[in-house]
Amino acid sequence: MTRQTVRIGSASGFWGDTASAAPQLVRRGDIEYLVFDYLAEVTMSIMAAQKAKDPAAGYATDFVQITMKSLLPELKARGIKVVANAGGVNPLACRDALARVADELGVPLSIGVVLGDDLSAQADALRAAGTTEMFSGAPFPARLASVNAYLGALPIARALDAGADVVITGRCVDSAVTLGVMVHAFGWQASDFDRLAQGTLAGHLVECGAQGTGGLFTDWDTVPDWDDIGFPIVEAQADGSFEITKPPGTGGLVSPAALCEQLLYEIGDPRAYHVPDVACDFTRVRFEQTGPDRVRVTGARGRAPTDTYKVSATHPDGFRNVALLVVAGERAAQKARRTGEALLTRMQRMLAEQQLPAFTETRIEVVGAEDMFGAIARPDAREVVLKLAARAPSKASLELFAREFAPAGTSMSPGTTGFGGGRPTPSPVIRLFSFLVPKRAVPVEIDVDGTRHVVAVPVEGGFDARDLPSARSHPDAAAPPAAARRVPLIALAHGRSGDKGDKANIGIVARRPEWLPGLSAWLTPERVAAHFAHNGPSRVERFDLPGFDAMNFLLHDVLGGGGMASLRTDNLAKCYAQVLLQMDVPAPEGFEA
Repeated sequence: MTRQTVRIGSASGFWGDTASAAPQLVRRGDIEYLVFDYLAEVTMSIMAAQKAKDPAAGYATDFVQITMKSLLPELKARGIKVVANAGGVNPLACRDALARVADELGVPLSIGVVLGDDLSAQADALRAAGTTEMFSGAPFPARLASVNAYLGALPIARALDAGADVVITGRCVDSAVTLGVMVHAFGWQASDFDRLAQGTLAGHLVECGAQGTGGLFTDWDTVPDWDDIGFPIVEAQADGSFEITKPPGTGGLVSPAALCEQLLYEIGDPRAYHVPDVACDFTRVRFEQTGPDRVRVTGARGRAPTDTYKVSATHPDGFRNVALLVVAGERAAQKARRTGEALLTRMQRMLAEQQLPAFTETRIEVVGAEDMFGAIARPDAREVVLKLAARAPSKASLELFAREFAPAGTSMSPGTTGFGGGRPTPSPVIRLFSFLVPKRAVPVEIDVDGTRHVVAVPVEGGFDARDLPSARSHPDAAAPPAAARRVPLIALAHGRSGDKGDKANIGIVARRPEWLPGLSAWLTPERVAAHFAHNGPSRVERFDLPGFDAMNFLLHDVLGGGGMASLRTDNLAKCYAQVLLQMDVPAPEGFEA
């Protein structure tokens, strides 16, 4: 019999999130399901390297040895089921490790595993077929660290249907751990697109843990008790509507504004938010405060999904090294920059003399001199950190980098001192390679207590984003006069930014609906591109979300390759919204700060 209401707690936004979240939700959240999101593209490559050294490795060991080991008896006693993508690149090994822990504790446990995301066995065929990177058109790499398709929610639901107490997956879309629970609990069908879109939105709002309960909120000073911040709970209804809340008595903040920001995190076109189960349209989503730390969310709409899975492969691309020095005194930024330039010139000369490969990319950033802010920087600090980074095909070249960085402490700028743990160590560069594969080419199975079942995933497509009309949908408004009084954008809006490969997205939400037309007229893609000219975006797109007075900007080719491939301090676009919120914009008529 299907349920009418279900409570789902989200205990992890990444591999390394606080170990206090799961006990908080289990003991104070009155939840029925506990979900974890551990995986990112870089995480998959790290796990793949672990598995290459040890066939029994390659999964989130702390999920088993810390979280489940300490909570398993309590989870079983309370009847709380668990869904986690902790399997990484070795979900069966994760299953086996958890089974051993359950046996040691004397807790009977049914474990389901989702299989099929690992496409490494198809790598040669994909290369031979001429598969190219879906954004850059780059050819298929010669060597790969990991190749994983983003699976959807249906196999998770089927494992729960089969009676699993814990479901372990490899790579799946982040929101699928929540949507899978809802599909199982409510018996939703593959054609229930609006409900699936609502469930996906619920998963998206909580997939980053405390980011959905006030973490990273623009108005951070209004968020209480970071030390005991509450982790999010989805209270979902069978019709797809849901409320977001958190355990009583915990810190943090559940408000429409904070959730608006999280909706905008790491999305592109909000009319075409793709997951394997549904193509979502978030442009008309509404948020309503229904009680203290409780917000009702409605308005997501769904269409048929595409007939493909997105696949993220990672591949090695040389080595990198990063070193830090503190420089203090008058004109600290200028001294630090000259130090970095001199060091790189000397290093490149020495590489040539020793017949070692030259650096293929270098970057100087002066932390404290507002390098992230470009033309609006105020570099007047008297203490800064010089960050010098380099990439090369040879590890030996970057060992020279490590040796030759420290001499700046006695031969260059006055006020130079060390920072960190000594000589920096070269590390591999891991680059992302994304492409699409037909769903019919990816068989999906579940393994529940050692018995395999094929999951009949619908493979038909239907949605094509190219059929969508223009992305601009806010009412036209005359641009404010150039002579109008200017105020920082943060006075009129709040925002959140994130990354997708080498792209950055910046979501901006008007603080008042009446301020939106003026902001919409002023914040053109051209002005945003000019504001970030120091990062050199190849283009900027804007998408409107009139349901909650928001805009989303997508900046292409601004992260130096993104992730571990980038030498930039903000390689994940975490600070981009903060930079845009410092733009001076015309104040609305009658505005009082």
